[in-house]
Order: sequence, then C-alpha cells, then structure tokens
Amino acid sequence: MAIVTLLTDSGETDHYVAAIKAKILGVNPGLTLVDISHKIQPCDIAHGAFVLKSVFRDFPKGTVHLVGVDSTASSGNTSIALQLEDHFFVGADNGLLGLISEKSHQQLVDINIINPIGSTFPEKDIFAPAAAKLASGVAITTLGKPLTSFKKMIGRSVKATRKNIVGHVMQVDNYGNLITNIAKTDFDILSKGKTFTIQFSGEKFRRIHTNYFQAEQGDCFLIFNSTGFLEIGIYKGRANDLLGMEYDSAVNILFDE
Repeated sequence: MAIVTLLTDSGETDHYVAAIKAKILGVNPGLTLVDISHKIQPCDIAHGAFVLKSVFRDFPKGTVHLVGVDSTASSGNTSIALQLEDHFFVGADNGLLGLISEKSHQQLVDINIINPIGSTFPEKDIFAPAAAKLASGVAITTLGKPLTSFKKMIGRSVKATRKNIVGHVMQVDNYGNLITNIAKTDFDILSKGKTFTIQFSGEKFRRIHTNYFQAEQGDCFLIFNSTGFLEIGIYKGRANDLLGMEYDSAVNILFDE
C-alpha cells in the first residue's frame, strides 16, 4: 500500500494537519498516512531537515514525503516535487530539501506553474494533491514543469583532523538529549588506537557508552545513537537544561597522540 508521510511545523492544537490529511484522502482514500512530526519548531528549516534526513530512508522506496515547514513565510518559494534516492518529496523550495542528502536528484518539477494557485495554506491546496497523485502512481513529470535545480543550503559541518573533531548540537530531542553532527564513522577512524577526551559545556568525558542505562540516574551519558551520531544526555534527566546547551552548542573531541 502506498505511503505518504507528513512533516510540518503546524503543531497539533489546530485543524491544519487534519485538513492536509483530508485533502490527500479526498484524492485517494486508500493511501496510508504516516506522521513523522508536526512539532518542528516554526519555520525552523534546519530542525526539519535533520528530522527528515534521520528517518526518510527507513521507509520503503517510492514513499512520498510531504514537507510543510516554513512553507509560506518566505515569498518567491517555488512549490516542487522531487525524486531523490528513489523517494519522492513535495514541499516548498526553501532550502530544506537541499539539506537531506548529498546525492543528485533524479527528477524535479514545479508543481504550481501549469494552473497556479495563490494560497495561504499550500500544504493543503498545493502539496497534498500532488503528494496524493504521486502515491497513487501518477508520473512526477505530469505534475508540472521540469526544473534543473533546487535550493541548496550549507549545513553545519564537522571539522576533523588527526588531533580533534569539532562538532555542534543539531537537535534537542523530546527527552532533552543533545544530538550532534559527529558521526560514528568519523570517530572510529580518527580514534583508532588512541585515547580521547570529549569536552562540552565545561565538562570532560573519556568514555562513550553503548547503552543509555550504563549511566546512573542523573549522570551524563554519551552514546552513538541509532542514526550513527554522537548523542549527549542525562539518564532520566534533561541534558539541555542541566548542561545549559542548545542547538549549535559546540562539542569537541581531543585525541591523545
């Protein structure tokens, strides 16, 4: 059964998400709708991109992802449908979709140019019908005018040498855990045969855990999580509050020679 996921900054206290779903099901009531999140911080492209990048590959290829983050806040954003890594994405060309993969797109179209719609709610009026059609098997090339490129943004990058890795917090999750952009693959290569010190918020640690419960309640843990990135937390506590860290806070790993 075809799947459409939804990722928005609409929250869950208003009618917006239900209206988007109703529009999709009005085109094809047999589609399966999956909520990724509707609690992306309003207009926070970096947050939305991180969440989408972390999960879209877990869905079957051919899944359609409707992205409604910062869809109306900026003028001049084109409404696009994009095929990338054998998944389909529908949303505003505001830079978010350019942050989720370094691979080249397969197909790209402007979905609001043939019969343009002026809307204050593009997630419902423009994105939802396009997503429903894609999930129903309609070819992406029939939805609009082909484009050659879409907006790319440069995300926070890790600086790595043989002596250290400098990364940053990319997300504070629902538990207050701090998810960084330091990848396990990079750490494994640079730490081989070396001891290390991880520094952040005036704290120093020389151990990485393999499971959350290895820390005592109230103590700090460091772990490479299921997405392969270094995560900092307080076992049964909120690390962002207790460590005074937030999005973009620095995390430094020093390797001993």
